[in-house]
Amino acid sequence: MKAWSYEARIARAAELANIQPAARELLNFYGELARLQQTVFDALQSSGCTDLDALLPHFPLLLQILRRSGTKLLADFGAERLQSKDDLRQLLIACWEGDAPGEPERFYARVLLQPYAEHLASRGQADWQSAAGLQPAPQSCPFCGKRPVAGVLRGEGEGAKRSLLCSFCSTEWPFRRVLCPNCGQEDKELLPLYLSPEFQHVRVEACDVCKTYIKSIDLTKDGHAVPVVDELAAVALDLWAEEHGYVKMEPNLLGL
Repeated sequence: MKAWSYEARIARAAELANIQPAARELLNFYGELARLQQTVFDALQSSGCTDLDALLPHFPLLLQILRRSGTKLLADFGAERLQSKDDLRQLLIACWEGDAPGEPERFYARVLLQPYAEHLASRGQADWQSAAGLQPAPQSCPFCGKRPVAGVLRGEGEGAKRSLLCSFCSTEWPFRRVLCPNCGQEDKELLPLYLSPEFQHVRVEACDVCKTYIKSIDLTKDGHAVPVVDELAAVALDLWAEEHGYVKMEPNLLGL
């Protein structure tokens, strides 16, 4: 499956920020975080390191970004509650082992752990059983066991095939079109879709049984899309889903 580089994500965030004013602030913030994640990923790739401690030197830059562009809550939390390397190390270990704390702890861990998980995925060395605890169901990432953040649609014959994109290590895996990624519901009548003229290549795929939803990015309608970025840019669709009683299956990097 196609992997979208950090360079592609950063460029797409800048492109969409120029043409979608409503999401500009979110996209600019994401772009700053993605540049940090690229730095982390490149350093890990260069060194070949698989130790979580390799993430600790990148924390000061993350804190700088949050002081400049993040919320006061996030910046204050980092400055006050993550003052020592031991504090940050324990947070990273807890999130990596699946004992996810609440926000804003989870945000800090996600920013640094995502490129780490992608690095391990690129090496084929992540032990998803220790990370997730159990053999993942088909709805979970076959590599790390985490839940998907978005769906991806690609052309196949006269239609399109669907895959899911992991929220953690960015692994992409094939998944049936008419099937809820959360509860496994197969009845098409219970799996409504919502499309908006504003986002013609992004759609909400919901389930009336478990009341969850995921957004899918249709590459047959926009081949330049980068799913993790376009999913974030279409935040207005999340508002529609929430107003209709659906809960997002897995939040994105910004917790949306």
